[in-house]
Amino acid sequence: MTMQLHLQQVPARNGRLWIRHGFKVFQRQPLALASLFGLFLFAGFVAMLLPGVGLLLTFASLPLLSLGFMLATHLVLQKKTPTASVFVAPLKLTPERRRSQIVLCLSYALAMLLIGLLADWVDGGSTRDLQKLIADNADSEAIAQAATDPRLLWGMCARLGLVTLLSVPYWHAPALVHWGGQGVAQALFSSTLALWRNKAAFALNALLWGGLLLAVAGIVSLGFGLIGLTQLAPMVLMASGLLLSTVFYASLYFSFVDCFMFGAPSDVLSD
Repeated sequence: MTMQLHLQQVPARNGRLWIRHGFKVFQRQPLALASLFGLFLFAGFVAMLLPGVGLLLTFASLPLLSLGFMLATHLVLQKKTPTASVFVAPLKLTPERRRSQIVLCLSYALAMLLIGLLADWVDGGSTRDLQKLIADNADSEAIAQAATDPRLLWGMCARLGLVTLLSVPYWHAPALVHWGGQGVAQALFSSTLALWRNKAAFALNALLWGGLLLAVAGIVSLGFGLIGLTQLAPMVLMASGLLLSTVFYASLYFSFVDCFMFGAPSDVLSD
């Protein structure tokens, strides 16, 4: 079934509403949504154990992760419990849409690999060397010396900048293929146009997520520091990060709804 989608421009404040709606949906089905994200992380961990293709498979699954959570959110709004089937549902439609989703996944994975190679060239491999030292449990002095390499900053900027640019065309593309029946090129273009027209809302959304992450990290670190249990802070921070990541993915549906006027319950999307 193909939905009629219409690109529209939304006010900047909607970037805040997407986050609020994400928390609302999470409150309705916290266990189901958290389990879906945990399942994806576990599958990614298993994939990374596969030599040669593990990283490629992990990158390729990210577009389906975002679309799967959009489908999960859609089910929650219909008072249904989402299951792991949301991650394979996009591949069970028409052969044309399945091919388009696979092309999106593979092209995204290849682009991510190219970004990694380019960033390694920019930082001269310093990031990879630092990661290897940490993985090998090297002494703190060697790690500290590697961490002071000024090329690390350039590599980080290259990675963040290029990944951000790559996310623009792929942000809504899987959903546009799934619900709108668009081809790969049209979906990538429509997603790019939607983010450009609504850049104020997406910028506010990104700033609020960044501020929320910093606030949670600060509160947890300070709180456990005051009671003398700093050793527990990393575990709480990890749990908080997983929770916020789940809410983030649950909120993606609402940015798609807003940008393309796809139907959703008015009581959830109202101010």
